Order: sequence, then structure tokens, then C-alpha cells
Amino acid sequence: MPNGELRIGNLSQRWPPDEFIIHYPPFDISAMRLTIIHPCIGRRVGQDYIRTWQMEPLPAATLAGLTPKDVQVRFHDDRMEEIPFDEPTELVAISVETYTAKRAYQIASEYRKRRVPVVMGGFHASLCPDEVARYAEAVVCGEAEQLWPQVLDDARHGTLQKFYRQTGRSSLADMRPDRSIFRGKRYLPIGLVEAGRGCHFKCDFCAVQTVFNASQTRRPVDAILAEIAAVRHERKLFFFVDDNITSNLAEAKEFLRALAPLRVRWVSQSSINAAHDEEFLELLALSGCQGVLIGFESLNPANLKAMNKSFNTMRGGFAQALANLRRHRIRVYGTFIFGYDGDTPDSFAASVDFAEEHAFYIAAFNHLTPFPGTPLYQRLQAEGRLLYDAWWLDERYSYNQIPFRPRGMEPETLRQNCLRARRRFYSWPSILRRGCGDANRANWFMWRNFFLINALHRDDVSLRDHYPLGDEAWQGQLLLAN
Repeated sequence: MPNGELRIGNLSQRWPPDEFIIHYPPFDISAMRLTIIHPCIGRRVGQDYIRTWQMEPLPAATLAGLTPKDVQVRFHDDRMEEIPFDEPTELVAISVETYTAKRAYQIASEYRKRRVPVVMGGFHASLCPDEVARYAEAVVCGEAEQLWPQVLDDARHGTLQKFYRQTGRSSLADMRPDRSIFRGKRYLPIGLVEAGRGCHFKCDFCAVQTVFNASQTRRPVDAILAEIAAVRHERKLFFFVDDNITSNLAEAKEFLRALAPLRVRWVSQSSINAAHDEEFLELLALSGCQGVLIGFESLNPANLKAMNKSFNTMRGGFAQALANLRRHRIRVYGTFIFGYDGDTPDSFAASVDFAEEHAFYIAAFNHLTPFPGTPLYQRLQAEGRLLYDAWWLDERYSYNQIPFRPRGMEPETLRQNCLRARRRFYSWPSILRRGCGDANRANWFMWRNFFLINALHRDDVSLRDHYPLGDEAWQGQLLLAN
């Protein structure tokens, strides 16, 4: 990298700063210590992190499970505890998402200041590898299953490479998350399990299809069932974190048939096309499914076409799909996106009306977010409509702000209308009406938790607005890697 000023968004750094040239000491390779960090989005000055939705971070457990037993593993969750930066360790691993990138770079700088090398992976590392490489000794691009053993071996011998790139898709057959790293930490009693990874659809806003090139891999059914059986005694509900559990409908049916005898409650994410398959709906109910997250995204067919999601309107569209789900007592978490070119200030009320009419268990009314590397981001960038070079690092940006220029309204109008939609949907009258929906009342466990979950979402509307990315109180220097 040439001498001069490095600029990302409005963050700049002289390079190379002589006082920050870091030399890493050798260590006994027979006694390696690994520290895994889960970064938070950010933190307001003088306030603890928002504690509303803190589930176990499955990527950290997955990485721990891939680590040889002779490596001592420590795990720290930045959302709920202070990171002990002076705790001795030979290597730090951080999984980076776009929203956590700024905080991840702050954490990495603290460790690198202490001469501890940092390796970063995760979706943002795959989307922006060159950016992430500025703050880490090594970057894992793509899935870690096949790369992680080499990363650790190179770290032991002081020969870390700058980039480790996965070509093609990794097999998930040997994935065994190590949940022992969560002991002593207070998470929601929801068991996160990965049955498959990726999605065959090509929605233009989706970072998942960008990273995995619109493909999906699945774990062997026996491995998933064994994982569930091992932890079911301490989990009241399971969340299959698959990007789309129905991406391969035949394999999904096979899995649900095998899952049914375990008699567990579960939820997951699904594309709406599966709601038109009667056999699949019967298997959902039989296997213990309590609800599915479905991306409705928009009631405007032109918007759905623009986002490459016209399949949402197949075979009778939303109304028929929802009627099928209600018939099998499957609850719906519906998500909507606003900011496509066909949206106007009138689009919001219609979407809330729709979600209330169909008694959604919960719903999200979000502004469109252009994630780096996606077709959406590239299109908005080519049209000159991005408001920041890199919104996730820009000091002017905070959570809920609009990082691009919509066509049908001003950015602030889009932001305010998203907030109004959430406030209306999570108003007490709306919560009480939706709580009376047949599907929502069909199961005592889910009905009892309906009011608690909706109340938490109601509080979140204000708590997360203008939330900072990165810790506002952090006074350190972002250190650039060699």
C-alpha cells in the first residue's frame, strides 16, 4: 500500500504511521489460545447495549466447533460484557457484519495495539475483503469450514496469509457447534440451529445470494437431529437460522418428516411459494412449526419485479398463501421494505392495513438498505443515488437513517414513515386485535408469548432509532494492518 492518506467514507488515516507498526511476538505453538469476539452494532455514550434480543451467536459456536481441542478457546459477547483486552491470547477471531463493521474495527485496533493478530470473517468480509483487510492480519472470504484449520495452523507458525478464499461451497457435514462457550452468559432460551445455508432466489437487495451466488447447501438430517436432541432439554423454542428453509422443497420435506418425532417447537424463514404446497404445509404443522418469517417486501407488483421477487404473487398471491398458512395454524412474521422506485408516502398505511388484516404475529417495516456488493448497491451507485461512500463507516450515519436517495420521497420522509408504520403496528390496540387472530390463539405457548414479544418490539421502535454504529465513547485510534 503506498504512503499517503487512506480514506473510507469520511474516516481517514495516515499510512504508514510509524508509531503503529506492530511486531507480533512468537509463542509456544503447543499452547495456543484463541479469543472469539461477537461485536455489537454500537453503543451510546453512558448507556449499556440494547438487551432486548440477545440470542446465542451461532457463528461463534460454529467457529469454536471447528477449532482443534488442543487450542484453548475463550468467547466474549460485546453486547453484554466488557471485553478483557489485556487477557492473554495468541489470536483473535471476529465475525463481521456490515452493521457491526465499525465496532469490529475498533475492537481489532485494541487487540492489535496489544500486538495480538486479528483474523476477520463473516458476510462483510466476503462483501468488502479489501476494506476488512485494512484492520486485520488475515481475512476469511466465504465459508470457514474448509479454511479455518489452515488459518489456525498458519497462526501457530507465524505465517498468516492476508486472504483465505473459499472457492465453491463448503460441505456442512462436519459442522458441530460448540455451545460450551456460552456458559455463564444470559441469552434467550431459543436454540439456534443451522439446517441449511444460502438461497436459490436472486433478490437484488440480498447479501446472502450475493455471497453464495444464489446456491444452497444443507446438512445431513441425522446431524441436525442429533444437535437438537443434545440441547432440547434447555430450549423452549428452536429457530432454524436458514436463509430460506424451503429453498429446496424436496429436501425440506425430508427434513420435516424426520423432525416430527422429536416434538419440538420451531420457527424459521421461508419463501412464500412454499405456502402453496399442501404436503409441505401439513408437514410444517406435524413437525412442530410455530411460525415462519416471510419476506412480503411490497404490495406493489412493480416493486417486486424490480427486486427480482415477482414469484411472491404466484398462484393466487399473498391472500391465498396466507389463507393456506392460517388453515394449518402457522403464524406469520411478515417483513416489508420501503424505498423502491414505486413507493410513495401512501405505501406505508396500505402495508400496515394488510399486516393487521391478516393478524401477523409480528412484522417489520424497514427502509431499503443497499448492502455493499449487492446488485442493488451497484445500481444505486451507478445512478449516483448513494448518500455516503460507505454508510456503515461514515460518522454522519446512524441506525434508521436512509443511505440513498429514493425517487418517490425525500430520505427523511422515508425514515419517518417507516417509524410511523412500526408505531402503529405495535400500538396496544393493534397488538390486542392481532392477538385475537385464530392462528395466534391456537397454541397456548405462542399466545402467551405473543404479548411479551410484541411489547419488546414496541419498545425497540424508539430504542434503536438513530442508534450509533460503533462505540461513541471509544477514544482509540483505528490501526491499519500491514
